[in-house]
Amino acid sequence: MGRRVAVPFPPRRIVSLVPSQTELLYELGLGKLVVGVTKFCIHPAEARQQATIVGGTKNFDFEKIAALKPDLIIGNKEENYQQGIEQLAAHYPVWMSDISNLPEALDMIRRVGFIGGGKEAAEALATDISASFAQLPQLAALVPAAYFIWRKPYMVAGTGTFIDEMLRLAGFRNVFGNLPRYPEITPEQLQQAAPHQILLSSEPYPFQEKHLAEFQSLCPAAVVRIVDGELFSWYGSRLRLSAAYFQKLNSSPA
Repeated sequence: MGRRVAVPFPPRRIVSLVPSQTELLYELGLGKLVVGVTKFCIHPAEARQQATIVGGTKNFDFEKIAALKPDLIIGNKEENYQQGIEQLAAHYPVWMSDISNLPEALDMIRRVGFIGGGKEAAEALATDISASFAQLPQLAALVPAAYFIWRKPYMVAGTGTFIDEMLRLAGFRNVFGNLPRYPEITPEQLQQAAPHQILLSSEPYPFQEKHLAEFQSLCPAAVVRIVDGELFSWYGSRLRLSAAYFQKLNSSPA
């Protein structure tokens, strides 16, 4: 992020503003240090029971955060909003991640482990995740696919996103990989892109089985399926489950 952040070592009171990084802290045995989380920090279940909920990822409750007296706040460039982060950084050490691919995710895991005092656990986790992805089969050709994150308006994952990287590793070619970030698209654009598979993510929009017919009518020849959005977009300890899930997707295309 181009900033130097002075962090007390080890920190004693952490506020995590990113669901996947909250889960990571608990996975590394650092959950006892977490005093604040967002309402979207659903893993592990005890995170929102043990820590104070300090708003969402893009609307912080500054009074609640101040009352927690954090000595470290952990955020992410994409998931949090710049104005809020800048306001927090004026008062607290704020460590930010910026992740668009697997190596950056593994680096984040190692850094969070080092900062929080769980270096060995983080190294073991990163090694396990790296090994699981290395075992994915190398496909002769990637399957053209569209990955939807929203409905009304239709929005998809584009280039430069972590999802775009995960799609490639899962054996898919993102048909909207030529568009920036998370673009809105029209039904006509979808039809022209002609994906072989349409992947409807379980988050942030909660796509369900009832939405399959809507997309099938637009692209009758495509396989339309619901996919686990957490395993495509959470870049913390949940990545340990992603490679096996991707392999299962490739072995059961319908």
